[in-house]
Amino acid sequence: MTATHTQPRKQRARRAVRRRPRGGPLRDTVTLLLLPLPLLAAAVPAAFAGGGTRRWFGRGESQRADAQAAKDAAAAAFYELDTAQRDLRISIETITAVDRSPAAVRAAEEYERFGQRIDEVSQGYISAVDAHDLDRDDLDAGAASRARADLTRAKDELERVKAELDRFAQGLGPLLQTAETQLARLAPAVERARQALLAASNALDAVRAQNYKADDLAARLAALSPELTKLNQGAGQHGVQETIRRADDVLRQAEAIRTEAERLPEKAAEIDKRLVSLRTRAQAITTRAAKVDPVLSELRRRYSAACWQDLQNVPDQAADAVAQAETKVREAQQARDEQRWADATSLLATARALLNTTDEAVSAAGDRLRRLDEVSFDREKEVERTRFAVRDAQRLAMAGRSTPDPRHARPLDDAVARLERAIAGLEGRHPDWWHFLTEMEAVRQTAARVVQEIREERGGGAAG
Repeated sequence: MTATHTQPRKQRARRAVRRRPRGGPLRDTVTLLLLPLPLLAAAVPAAFAGGGTRRWFGRGESQRADAQAAKDAAAAAFYELDTAQRDLRISIETITAVDRSPAAVRAAEEYERFGQRIDEVSQGYISAVDAHDLDRDDLDAGAASRARADLTRAKDELERVKAELDRFAQGLGPLLQTAETQLARLAPAVERARQALLAASNALDAVRAQNYKADDLAARLAALSPELTKLNQGAGQHGVQETIRRADDVLRQAEAIRTEAERLPEKAAEIDKRLVSLRTRAQAITTRAAKVDPVLSELRRRYSAACWQDLQNVPDQAADAVAQAETKVREAQQARDEQRWADATSLLATARALLNTTDEAVSAAGDRLRRLDEVSFDREKEVERTRFAVRDAQRLAMAGRSTPDPRHARPLDDAVARLERAIAGLEGRHPDWWHFLTEMEAVRQTAARVVQEIREERGGGAAG
């Protein structure tokens, strides 16, 4: 039943149930006064019994009362159906405002079909009321009985459709609950977005008052202006779900802008601190790099070329890397002065990476001399350390087995052979101690890899 149909139908229903009676006490009294005296005497008892020609205590009046009761019951059923339809229309409008799913579309279409059926049964009720004037003085028992039957039938149809409408409304429960939840989120989501935009604007004003330009943040905030306009236009124009999504997105971006604005003074202080730290570190590495040449001289004097040849370019490489790092630091200082925070951060990261690499290269020369001195003085310590790692891997490979798995035995056998070749390679006047050290390290890595594979396999089997 559409809204345009409801009002005329209700007006017709009111007219149907408010018929004015054709007789009345004044009319009955005037009729009695105009009668001849003998007829007056005969008519007085009937007049005081109810007036006119009505038979108030006869079977006809009982039928009239039954018909009136049926009429009242039909009217009540009509208004109950009308109320249920109006309530359901609110639910459907709530669902369709939020939900565009096939289920919601089907619900709206089913509601329209119900409207047509309600119009039909309502028209039947109105026609039944119009067809029977229960206030007629000459209403006989047959007419009253027919009126009662028609009105009862109309009432039953109204109640049947009302029951179907109630079942349909109950089936809308999940859709309606989801829609109401979305609607309940709408206003708070929009308000949170507006408040976040206001907080971001205030934070931006505050840092600008401290002489921070924050142009990039201002541009990002300005880009949210069209989104705020759409939020203000409301869900009626853009839909509930789309408005909630937009509000959440605006909230997230505005909070990010506010956070970055509030951190600007802290970021500037952090960049200043890193500038000082990297300058100091560059100077320290320069000082240490100057000591590489004496270390290289010692390596050349005491060990074969294979032990130091890869380090001979370290001083020049260190000087070049430090110079590049210092250039990046100067560029970072300029970016900081111009408040190009992202550029300053990136340049400082590049300078730090250059200094890290240089620091490792400078340290490698001194570390190489130290390790070569240790192993040339006592090779057995390195050999025993490596043998222990291989034996530990072999014991694990044999645990619970009569023969080792070839996948584990083969690399361990190769490692033992490699160990023996490295020891044998030390024979001679100028052994390659650096090759020996690298071979020992490679053998230990092989043993460690086998141990890890065995533990992973056995751990997986236990877990299964």
